[in-house]
Amino acid sequence: MTIIQLEYLLAVANCGSFSLAAEHCFVTQPSLSMQVKALEEELGVVLLDRSKKPVIPTEAGEVVLEQARETIKAYNYIKEAVSELKGETAGKLRLGVIPTIAPYLLHKFIPAFVRDYPKVELEISEMITSDIVEALKRDRIDAALVASGTCGEGILEQELFNDRFYAYVSPENPLYERQNIRIEEIDLKDLVILSPGNCMRDQIIELCQARRSMPSHYSFESGSLDTLMRIVDCTSCLTIIPEMAVEYIPSDRRDRLKTLSKGATSRKIAVAVRRTYVKNSIIRALTETILANVPGAKA
Repeated sequence: MTIIQLEYLLAVANCGSFSLAAEHCFVTQPSLSMQVKALEEELGVVLLDRSKKPVIPTEAGEVVLEQARETIKAYNYIKEAVSELKGETAGKLRLGVIPTIAPYLLHKFIPAFVRDYPKVELEISEMITSDIVEALKRDRIDAALVASGTCGEGILEQELFNDRFYAYVSPENPLYERQNIRIEEIDLKDLVILSPGNCMRDQIIELCQARRSMPSHYSFESGSLDTLMRIVDCTSCLTIIPEMAVEYIPSDRRDRLKTLSKGATSRKIAVAVRRTYVKNSIIRALTETILANVPGAKA
């Protein structure tokens, strides 16, 4: 039994197919399949049900996978501990980022991170919160940039900075003439929001439900904040956006941006990791780089 065999087994379980796992591991499918088969022969059990699409672990496979995750974690910790003793920050960082953060934050710190930590291999995926939580628990990613308080049990969150909410209002909407808007003044039938799966959608619904029930349908839903703002531009609707998106609004449309009155909420941006995560030096490097390169961010 080798670490490579355990890593390949995990890859197949995570990807659901041998071909995708081979692509993920940068090896040929026959090589990966041969290693998994050798592991099964050594243990004397079938670990993967190949008749299923996607491929799923057998009962024995689930037992082995649980131990494999712990074994690979310990293996990686050895390399991490030695790197720290040598004063190095090195290794792979698989980072998940929610869609309402990725377009507005990544480009601000990635160049500095790559420059300052050349021995860290950075792998980034844009994912909704529920997929991030699942990926963290199954060791598909190492860490994530999320809205604080959205990951649940088993996940540690380190808050980085506050991200205030603003209203973006069509000139045809009655609230356009206001500079400061109270949540209870918003006609919910005019509110366009993010599609299900986006944690910011849940935050907005919770904010509005503090006083009234949401309507049973919405005039428009999207996974993109930019799309929501474009819909507002050509309708009489409004939407809620985070502060980090404000600087990307063209100057000729800044008049549509309205502050929300005291009592309206904001979100906190956080780095999330599993409670058992071991790449502490890389996470420190990530958080320090973000805080140093994002204007207004404070630890």
